[in-house]
Amino acid sequence: MIFLSLKLLHILSAIVLFGLGSGTVFYKIMADASGNHSAIAITSRHVVLADYWFTTPTVIIQPLTGWLLAQHLSTPITEDWLMLTVWLYLITGLCWLPVVVLQIRMRDIANDTWLHGEPLPYIYHYYSKIWLTLGVPAFFGMIGITTLMVFHNSLWS
Repeated sequence: MIFLSLKLLHILSAIVLFGLGSGTVFYKIMADASGNHSAIAITSRHVVLADYWFTTPTVIIQPLTGWLLAQHLSTPITEDWLMLTVWLYLITGLCWLPVVVLQIRMRDIANDTWLHGEPLPYIYHYYSKIWLTLGVPAFFGMIGITTLMVFHNSLWS
């Protein structure tokens, strides 16, 4: 029962991590593309909140439950597919951490300029480009990790 509970928690947190990440990217891009300053400010606040409330816990839950599942199955961390998964997770995390900082900065810029009736400055758009540039490898990293989780027996047998 413990194994199945860990597996369920691992899968559900992966769904939340990937689904929420995809959703927040979509809504932020759409808000930015609209040019509607109030929509951009509100969406930026929601993106940051979603990361605090959902993404951060799942970022912690994923490696913890993954490690516990590997221990339960007596799978050494040195297995090729598992090592590759860990590396992809670390690379994805290295992309995600600056994204979080940029999201907070963009939220603050969007809110401050909106409250003062000022247009969004160049720096907001510059941060947004960096945010998207870092998000693309993180997105594909998550696809790679998920693929390895599903197909590891087929790929390494």
